Amino acid sequence: MNSNSAASAATNTTQITTAGFDQQAQYLFHSSAAWVQTHWLQILIAVAIGAVIYLILRGLRGWGAKLARRNTDTTGWTTIIGKAIGKTTNFFMLMTAIKLVVGYSYAPTVVQTTVTFLFTVAAVFQAAIWAREVILGFIVHRTEAGEHGETLGSAMSIIRLLVSFALFAIALIVVLDNLNVDVTGLVAGLGVGGIAIGLAAQGIFADLFAALSIIFDRPFRKGDSISYDTTFGSIEQIGLKSTRIRSFDGEERIISNRNLLDKEIINNTHRVHRRGSFAVGVIYQTPPEVCAKIPDMLKEIVERHDCTFVRCGFTGFGASSLDFEVIFDSDGPDYAQFYERRTAIGIDILKKFNDDGIDIAYPTQMTFAAGPDGKPVDPAGSAVVRES
Repeated sequence: MNSNSAASAATNTTQITTAGFDQQAQYLFHSSAAWVQTHWLQILIAVAIGAVIYLILRGLRGWGAKLARRNTDTTGWTTIIGKAIGKTTNFFMLMTAIKLVVGYSYAPTVVQTTVTFLFTVAAVFQAAIWAREVILGFIVHRTEAGEHGETLGSAMSIIRLLVSFALFAIALIVVLDNLNVDVTGLVAGLGVGGIAIGLAAQGIFADLFAALSIIFDRPFRKGDSISYDTTFGSIEQIGLKSTRIRSFDGEERIISNRNLLDKEIINNTHRVHRRGSFAVGVIYQTPPEVCAKIPDMLKEIVERHDCTFVRCGFTGFGASSLDFEVIFDSDGPDYAQFYERRTAIGIDILKKFNDDGIDIAYPTQMTFAAGPDGKPVDPAGSAVVRES
């Protein structure tokens, strides 16, 4: 008895659903027929206008595609906008024309509702397609400008998937919301799913976003000389997960992008100058008037070798010397040039001091002889001195 009742109820539900659908279809058909009979002139005019609008939209799509093909700069904004326009779909153009026809020719409410819904679907998904093309084109534009094409090639498939998923998920939610569907549960489900995926692949995504940060922020580029912690080297490759650095000792060092960006990085390629300094000590027997001339003497030597003099002065009384320091800058980031100039300056300082009879100090000890009473003795008429 219960089985027969359940079967009967299911049959009745199916009949009611089918009957309701047939009734709605008949109503839509009769309403449309009556509308065509009473507003045929407005419909003809609107169809003509709609056809012109459709042809204009097709012409704009073709113009955008040609603009993208003719532009020699494949990553420029003109090419990006042209490609986006070229992605305009026939469904969107058709629904735009139909929407204008229906709005002008006083269509029945049921027809207007149907057309409005279809136009909303077409417009929302078309906007998602345009946004995807612009975003991906912008990423390519920034990457090519920064010479990170190899990194982009590795990451582009993942980036395209993430951008497409995000945009079309938003488009779907907007369409469902226009159908008066409660999308709260869907949004919450997508959020929970995104969190779960993010936690499961947080290491991969962290390195991916670090690679994108390198691409967009450009703290360094391929070929740049950088230093961090105790590592000095040049960038050989910026990958999707890691960066390869050729150290000055010849070793190849590999570090994850996330760990690299967590460190303080010094980009030596972007230096405006390299700074060098010499500490020079002269013996205590050097006359004060000679010591007073040393800063100007060192300044002249520095400027003679195309370096920028910063400062020079007396720094203190050392254990065996009167200490001076000279600081100078070599313009540009070229380390080899700085190395040569520093060597030349050092040799020139040594030559100048030798020519002027200025003795450069070195560690010494002086031993004095003393008698039984502890007083110094001078058997040779002068203090007995032994240098060691």
